[in-house]
Amino acid sequence: MNFTRNRIDHHLSPLLTPRSVAVVGASQREHSTGLTVIEKLDELGFDGPIYPVNPRYDEVAGHACYGSFDELPETVDLAVMAVGDTRIEEQLRLALEAGISAASIFGSCQVPDDSELALSQRLSAMLREARVPANGANCMGFCNYEARINVNSFPFDWQESGKITALAQSGSVFGALTGSRLGLNFVASIGSELSTTVADYMDYALELGTARVLTLFLETIRDGEAFEAALAKAADKDIPVVALKAGRSDLAARMAVSHSGALAGDDRAFDAVFRRHGVLRADTLDELVASSLMMERATGLGPGGLATIHDSGGEREMIADVADDLGVPFAAINDTTVAALADRLDYGLEPENPCDAFSSIVDHDGIARDCFTALMADPDTALGVFFLDLQQHNSYCTDLAQACLDAAQTTTKPVAMATNLCSVSYRELAAEFTKKHGIPVFDGTVPAIKAVAHALWWRDWKNRPQEEPPILDRTRQARWYARLAGGTPFDEAEGLALLADYGFSVPDHAVADTLADVLAAVERIGFPVVLKTAIPGIAHKSEVGGVKLNLTDAQAVREAYEDIAARLGTRVFVAPMLDAGVEMVLGVTRDPQFGALVLLGTGGVLVEILNDAAVLRPPVSVWEVRHVLAGLKAGKLLDGVRGAAPADRDALVDAVVKLSVLALELEGALAELDINPLLVRESGVVVLDALVVPGRT
Repeated sequence: MNFTRNRIDHHLSPLLTPRSVAVVGASQREHSTGLTVIEKLDELGFDGPIYPVNPRYDEVAGHACYGSFDELPETVDLAVMAVGDTRIEEQLRLALEAGISAASIFGSCQVPDDSELALSQRLSAMLREARVPANGANCMGFCNYEARINVNSFPFDWQESGKITALAQSGSVFGALTGSRLGLNFVASIGSELSTTVADYMDYALELGTARVLTLFLETIRDGEAFEAALAKAADKDIPVVALKAGRSDLAARMAVSHSGALAGDDRAFDAVFRRHGVLRADTLDELVASSLMMERATGLGPGGLATIHDSGGEREMIADVADDLGVPFAAINDTTVAALADRLDYGLEPENPCDAFSSIVDHDGIARDCFTALMADPDTALGVFFLDLQQHNSYCTDLAQACLDAAQTTTKPVAMATNLCSVSYRELAAEFTKKHGIPVFDGTVPAIKAVAHALWWRDWKNRPQEEPPILDRTRQARWYARLAGGTPFDEAEGLALLADYGFSVPDHAVADTLADVLAAVERIGFPVVLKTAIPGIAHKSEVGGVKLNLTDAQAVREAYEDIAARLGTRVFVAPMLDAGVEMVLGVTRDPQFGALVLLGTGGVLVEILNDAAVLRPPVSVWEVRHVLAGLKAGKLLDGVRGAAPADRDALVDAVVKLSVLALELEGALAELDINPLLVRESGVVVLDALVVPGRT
């Protein structure tokens, strides 16, 4: 049988669907890596030649063994390096000289007393120079279920090919995912990405054409541009990406450096990139698996919310609380559905959603079936979850599970089953429902509701209004690029000029070097005014006493100027005192992995203490800004509190979009830009302070 029939035209095909395999360091030692790889290939009927390479043997696992690459009868596609770290460099060099097309490296590639250029860096350079893809180093291998090729030494049960691709930068997570209820078509332990990054594997999976979901466990991203391109490709193909990105905390980020050999990266940057491309972010492996199972079946959700059925009033209340915390709406069922529920429920149970359908009579499963069927038929139900604690191997559980299955067969909407504990005792039934009947079984309340939240968010993200990409002004770009390239600091007036050129409203202002000039400016601007130091190089003026607020007469102006001039210098910035509105902070920064980012958050002097901010990846859309704003505490301030008039939310959204265009046009020349505060007034917004830091990146 030709098991490698699914080979596609892709640069990773020699690695993931090789026509021939050499196993360097293969031995007859039981449970050794090389022997295990050969046995796994044989077990699945790999139809290409397998060449053990080891001068100590004539034969390994029934295959003729060769002393070196020079002795092989052909040039092989894939060389599996089953040798120790101290021998890997020489063996890889020999393999590359022999013309291999791909490599798989299990070892950590860390040796004591290494040179300044570490072993892993030397191997990476060798592979990249030869343009040879490699799985690893420091990985557990991969399993291509679709092509029936298994190149790893991890013990797990084989399964038929499914519709989910799982990629993990952790060997243990690789093992956990292969043992989950995910129906996998391809799974890889990526390791330290010597020459092949997660983006390459993602592109392969997308070109393969059978994956419905990409499931990722990430510690770092080494090629941000390629990663974003893969995410965009997945979105274009309507293939959801579910990702768990480790390294959010400082401690975890430090651990990531030692484990993966790369920085974990700014977590808010990952949030921005994920949101931009519709990635569904999980916090735990349970959530990762649950959301992947859900998204395999829920990419075409209709309108409405969640319908749930329970055999417990208390558990129903608990789930209502969790759904409220996670922002998951329940379907608002109509009168027809209410009547159908009332007709079947025991006396005293309310015909509502979520529905407690527990019955003490014999027909408990029929009641649950009919109630769930009615809920799923309601026009406001987008998807349904049947909650049942599968802890007992008894007829009660199997009867209710059958009720769920019967109800699911009456609808085309996604249906799932969930327990309220993360430990399912009835694992056989859970596996049968997930893989045979297409009804995923979720372990635990929170993973289940988060999976629903992800499905609803994906629906809304896919249905968001499509906006035209911004048109960049090349003349304006060239003008400010030239100024930023000079590298000299911007004073506040020049920073305001930059923002005004991008459509921001800025206050009337003046820069003065003498008291006379200050007083003349005040006479033109009018009281009350603000005085700030305008000495170059002072980034945070308030921290050095360089800001004087709400000056209401000439004497106050005179005293404020004399104080600033004596301590910091004579040059000052004069502007009107504006304070009626909500203070926000907007900013631009650059992430080393992904490039320009835009910051939006609660502003003013407490910006760092409140830490109420989100990051967006330009170009941003109106929909995305509104979505982010709804999740900030500042969003409630904009609605008006304690009698204050609502602030102009639309103007704020427009300002963020404008700043996104600025970030795109000046990327590479702008190190940092900070607008704090941006005053959001009852009508319009105005920039009150701006910091611009040039810097080529």
